[in-house]
Amino acid sequence: MLQPKRTRYRKEQRGRLLQGGEVRGIATRGSQLAYGSFGLKAIDGGLITSRQIEAARVALTRYLRREGKIWIRIFPHKPITRKPLEVRMGKGKGNVEFYAAVVKPGTILFECEGVSEGAAREALRLAAHKLPIQVRFIRRPDYESR
Repeated sequence: MLQPKRTRYRKEQRGRLLQGGEVRGIATRGSQLAYGSFGLKAIDGGLITSRQIEAARVALTRYLRREGKIWIRIFPHKPITRKPLEVRMGKGKGNVEFYAAVVKPGTILFECEGVSEGAAREALRLAAHKLPIQVRFIRRPDYESR
């Protein structure tokens, strides 16, 4: 699973998440296809854990059977902490349980290249089922089917 090799601080504050875990603002960086012809674009914002990213990656590669190329455009930098069950309040911050990627609406999550549009659409649909946010299939504007 993805996690940073090293971080400046072991524990991080949660930041400004709205009700329901949504993130403030709209993505300006990472909002255009950069590598592939097809991609998954986030409609909602939120946190995506490293396990969810890995599950989506496995679904993509299983369907495409090592054809074409896949790019993962998000990385889980944010450590999420939890306190154990039935522990009283206070006594400091909990331990790091997992890492998550903060995703704003408009962020490109996955890209693929070298497969037909039908195959890419189905593979990205299977990957989208593994994610906790709503996403949309997008295609490069200058793409022409062969």
